[in-house]
Amino acid sequence: MTVFKAFWKILNKNKITVIIYTVLLLVFGAYNIKTSEKSINFVSSKPDVLIINYDEEKGITKDLIKYITENSNIVDISNDEEKVNDALFYRDINYVIYIPENYREDFMAGNNPELKVKSTGDYQASLEEMFISRYIKVANIYQKSITDEEELIREVNEILSKQAETVITSKLDTDTISRATFYYNFASYSILACLLLIISLILSSFNKERIRKRIAVSNTSYKKHNRILLISNCCYSLILWLFYVITSFIILGDIMISKTGVVYIINSLVLTVCATTIAFLIGNTVSNKGAVNGIVNVIALGSSFLCGAFVPMEWLPDSVLKIAHALPTYYYIRTNEALKTIEELNYETIKPLIANMIIMLGFAAVFTILSGIVSKRKRKIG
Repeated sequence: MTVFKAFWKILNKNKITVIIYTVLLLVFGAYNIKTSEKSINFVSSKPDVLIINYDEEKGITKDLIKYITENSNIVDISNDEEKVNDALFYRDINYVIYIPENYREDFMAGNNPELKVKSTGDYQASLEEMFISRYIKVANIYQKSITDEEELIREVNEILSKQAETVITSKLDTDTISRATFYYNFASYSILACLLLIISLILSSFNKERIRKRIAVSNTSYKKHNRILLISNCCYSLILWLFYVITSFIILGDIMISKTGVVYIINSLVLTVCATTIAFLIGNTVSNKGAVNGIVNVIALGSSFLCGAFVPMEWLPDSVLKIAHALPTYYYIRTNEALKTIEELNYETIKPLIANMIIMLGFAAVFTILSGIVSKRKRKIG
């Protein structure tokens, strides 16, 4: 009981550290949820367009303007080149269409008049260009065989009115799952930092020469002492993990009671086991508390940056991801990221996730063996 009490006494002295990392997780997790709107509906995007018409607004010219208006957000800006250029620069508009003088007459005469345009070059501008090209292409086809302007406009509108129906076949709530992925990805940093720092500091305290000598002359055997210390560390790890899981239920809601949520929970438990073994290795290797702080910060922050906890994996260079393969956090985050794209969990889709967890447990086994070797050598030296 003396060892058990001493463990929790040292933990209590370092509780501020645990609170700080937990608050960071809660703040970033809550912020991410507030800035993400839940939606699984397809919403058509409309570019912001300015139309500058030098022709009479009648006939094919009028119909072209009507078509653009129906498929775009028309912006009203005075016909001043400086103001137009400023609006493009500041993205107040995506596209500017200049309809030249006598456009209608030239079009009906088959002269194929050109529309002058200016654009921001972004995806909205490309969308507007697609709309206009579609109208002109259809109108040009009918103009070759139809001379009556009203009939031509009627045929063009009939063709353009036939829109493809958008059907959402996937019922995957990507917004909710993305929030869960963000929470558990960021939780990897909090788990690593809290476990590595606290457990390492506690073990380094027990591994001081003066403490080791007291343990040697006490009634408690070395094996019993280590067993109690191991149980204490595991209890702390499980309590911290449970707290983060319960918090995820509060923040994320129903997603956590689904099959996907269960995988998030199991994956975080495997990371917790792995982080505990790393902490044991550091605590048994390093006795200086200053050195422990430095090592923990490098491991926790380095893993988080390299493996995608702070920056999404898809944004990281391939060279960085190759280095990340040597870290257990990479496989933890890869599992979380994979869950965003899996619509139905079955044996085939879950196999890669299980493989990632087995790799993490492999890391944990290696760290445990190394920790045992280091601890044994230190006892011989002592």
